[in-house]
Amino acid sequence: MPRRVVLASGLVGLAATAIPAATAAAATELADMGSPFEHFAQLRRVMIQTDNLIGPRHVLPALQQHLVSLAARRRTARGTDAVELLALETRYEELAGWFAQDIGDERSAHGHTAKALDASHITGDTDLTAYVLARKAQLAVDTGHPADALGLAAAARRTTRPGSRLEVIAVLHEAHAHAVLGEGVEAHRAYDTALTLLGRADADGVWGSWLDTAYINTARARSLAALGDYEQAAAGFDNAIAVLPPTYRRDRGVYLARAARAHAGTGNMTLAARIGGQAVGIAAETGSARIFRQLDRLDQALAPAAGEDGVAEFRASLDRIVLHPA
Repeated sequence: MPRRVVLASGLVGLAATAIPAATAAAATELADMGSPFEHFAQLRRVMIQTDNLIGPRHVLPALQQHLVSLAARRRTARGTDAVELLALETRYEELAGWFAQDIGDERSAHGHTAKALDASHITGDTDLTAYVLARKAQLAVDTGHPADALGLAAAARRTTRPGSRLEVIAVLHEAHAHAVLGEGVEAHRAYDTALTLLGRADADGVWGSWLDTAYINTARARSLAALGDYEQAAAGFDNAIAVLPPTYRRDRGVYLARAARAHAGTGNMTLAARIGGQAVGIAAETGSARIFRQLDRLDQALAPAAGEDGVAEFRASLDRIVLHPA
């Protein structure tokens, strides 16, 4: 069986074990809660921070159970409370979609994100709708549908307020979709547009607070790799890794794996194997499908260079965390 098939079976195993059904008891545990909105909002912030550290494999089950409780509480609320809780529930659904996507469960990712989009229309919050449309664009391109992503990104941009950072987010997903489609000129034009929009975007908005020039340059590095410009892509990922805070451990694994694949594309197999080896441990800790998929591609790229320094060691370390057929 090809190694890439074995790796895929390992990801399916991770996804299957990571998402237990939410318990019915979760729906009744909030009877005496004084401030449900703040409680659930704080829980969401904690789960985002935890995901940054350890990835979604252990966080997603907790999020799904809290989502059941939140939905139950929202259904008993009325008026403004019901609207606020629905907006928060929408954010929970979107976050659950992101976590499911990161562990490789595309079906759950699409399901949660679709629920988030439906709920955002009910709330009447166009910012929320624009953000979820942008997330659907991201999910589309990452699951092999870049043409669909272009349409979703365009819809997200039409929905955003002028001057919002949400417009930047939409354009970034458009840019990467163009890159995956091999449309380099359009991709670079979109990245330049994103930088221009960022320069005049709201500084105090709640959406896209993480956006800065370095983030856009890192996103462009991923697109450069998709376009086959591995030299520039490797430099971009190396720069991103150098300044990434230690609290973003899962993202460090993603960047390391992408950097390793880019270095392999330049022909520097020894460096690629060394960097890839650093990502293997983080992949095992987090169960991130984004890391595993890049390591699978790296493994294939390194196969012809099995005799070079470090390559055998990388492949052996990857073997130790991947499920194999009997």
